[in-house]
Amino acid sequence: MSLTDRLAQSANSSVGSDTDVVPARENELDELKVKYHYTLVNELGPELDDTGTGREALKSRVEQILRSLLAIETMPLSSQDKEGIIRDVIDNILGYGPIEQFLKDQDITEVMVNNADSIYIERAGKIYKTDRKFLDEDHLLRIIDKIVSQVGRRIDESSPMVDARLPDGSRVNAVIHPLAINGPMLTIRKFSKDPFTVDDLIRFETMNSEVANLLKACVAGRLNILVSGGTGTGKTTMLNVLSSFLPGDERIVTIEDSAELQLRQDHVLRLESRPANIEGKGEITIRDLVRNALRMRPDRIVIGEVRGGEALDMLQAMNTGHDGSLSTVHANSPRDVLSRVETMVLMSGFDLPMRAIREYISSSLNLIVHLVRLRDGSRRITQITEVQGMEGDTITLQDIFRFDFSMGITEDGRFKGRLKSTGIRPTFTQRLMDFGIQIPLDTFKFDPMARR
Repeated sequence: MSLTDRLAQSANSSVGSDTDVVPARENELDELKVKYHYTLVNELGPELDDTGTGREALKSRVEQILRSLLAIETMPLSSQDKEGIIRDVIDNILGYGPIEQFLKDQDITEVMVNNADSIYIERAGKIYKTDRKFLDEDHLLRIIDKIVSQVGRRIDESSPMVDARLPDGSRVNAVIHPLAINGPMLTIRKFSKDPFTVDDLIRFETMNSEVANLLKACVAGRLNILVSGGTGTGKTTMLNVLSSFLPGDERIVTIEDSAELQLRQDHVLRLESRPANIEGKGEITIRDLVRNALRMRPDRIVIGEVRGGEALDMLQAMNTGHDGSLSTVHANSPRDVLSRVETMVLMSGFDLPMRAIREYISSSLNLIVHLVRLRDGSRRITQITEVQGMEGDTITLQDIFRFDFSMGITEDGRFKGRLKSTGIRPTFTQRLMDFGIQIPLDTFKFDPMARR
């Protein structure tokens, strides 16, 4: 018996022979999709997991089998029904199931799967619930396992939480039983296939052209810059834009938990941390990679995010000839950035006096770029702050640019405010001049009126 005949026999064994011509109801179509899905998975299992089989060839084979099965299906189906079944079953088997269409939609920035029956998306900074769902928990688990295995990671009861990425660099987080009480959870932070440029951020009003020129000058002048903000504020996007200002003739080392940065320079070395194996061995942390990067003769070090003891190694790099480094950190304000970095330095395990830590921070960091996602869904730079040094036991900060919230909100709820100079010229302008980088003096001119 041929494969198609065996599949047809298996597929039709679970349906009746009622051939009355009645419109196929939505739940009947769903049942049909589930039936064909598991019929194909059971029969083609090893072939589906064979990485040597080309995706297009496998897709063509699956589609051919589905059309053969649908041709002998007893349930009355319109051509639209059949095409919908083929599309969904192929997505479920070879793609990412019901979230496949969301991953292809460039306007969607986040996909949030709370469980097999609940999928949310973020569009234009707002969260919406969708009517899509997975076939069942097993289907969702299979998609999660497919994603994490692509980057050499694993997820199971012994390791029920994982960070991974899609082939395009989109960030993935998954949590399963026993940690996930309501079912497997999957969160995907999408990244554009074509990374956002500085012109895109100006168009989105994340910043203005004056600020863009200033940040470009700061990167060229080898200032150490931290990008701060909460979750989903656009820190990685901003880090990508700042990294695009790095000279093409410098040796750049990027260090990340999951490789997300999309640098276009030629001389880029990308490092990615590694979790422990099933025996609890073989873990390579961000801190290990930072220490190793110092032996790789980097001109610049770009760290995707500091969240632990690697903060001390980052500061050491900034203070030992690797100035011009870039990174991100979670914080609610520039002042909170310093508190977080202090705490992370203490997490390194070294018993250092607090004043020594603060002096180290103040001499290492030059600039903090703080981002906020506002209630209207837009992501804006709200503060650009210079780290000036120490006064007594306190690190002194000075805002160079600040978002003007006093301009109010439009009728449709969008903030009218924009980033404006505080009128204070930063102390690092002399350093930039020493590098031959000139900044127009009116960049720092205070203007109470909104500037475009």
